[in-house]
Amino acid sequence: MTRPRPRSRSTDPARLVAFNKPAGVLSQWTDDPHWPGLARCLSLPGLVPAGRLDADSEGLLLLTNDGALQARLTGGATSKSYAVLVQGTPAEAVLDQLRQGVLLADGRTRPAAIAPIDRPSWLWPRAEVDTPGTWLDITLNQGRNRQIRRMGAAVGHPVLRLVRYRIGPVTLDGLVPGRWRDLPPSLFVP
Repeated sequence: MTRPRPRSRSTDPARLVAFNKPAGVLSQWTDDPHWPGLARCLSLPGLVPAGRLDADSEGLLLLTNDGALQARLTGGATSKSYAVLVQGTPAEAVLDQLRQGVLLADGRTRPAAIAPIDRPSWLWPRAEVDTPGTWLDITLNQGRNRQIRRMGAAVGHPVLRLVRYRIGPVTLDGLVPGRWRDLPPSLFVP
């Protein structure tokens, strides 16, 4: 399937939107046979996601109509932070391994900032995955396919819940699942 390319037309000003993607929704406009797409949640013609969250993951997704901005957001220069619930309690040596980089099938991950945290007070409930485990705050400057989930599996602590709450200077602050807000594209000017 070919992804539509974002267009920057001189008549269309650059637009940037923050969306709180609910769990169970794809980071694409169209449905697939198993999951609904973004069009079930919002109607923003001409915008495309700048990055992805898998269907099981939730949280901050940025959408834009500016191809250069989309490239900046998906490159390794923009940090992304996640609240992650993992199975069990990782030992400090395991956390250090995650911080230094984990060898996955497609190569070693870049170093990451990782710290155990209490369950975030701002986080909405999700009964089917809010089970015992350990919450971690993880910040990456890289975005491989299902990277955090694969990192957790590689060290024996599968991810039970993953919520992206920050991309660069933008946070989920005030956005409940399924809601969106416009942002100034200048937030990501190099």
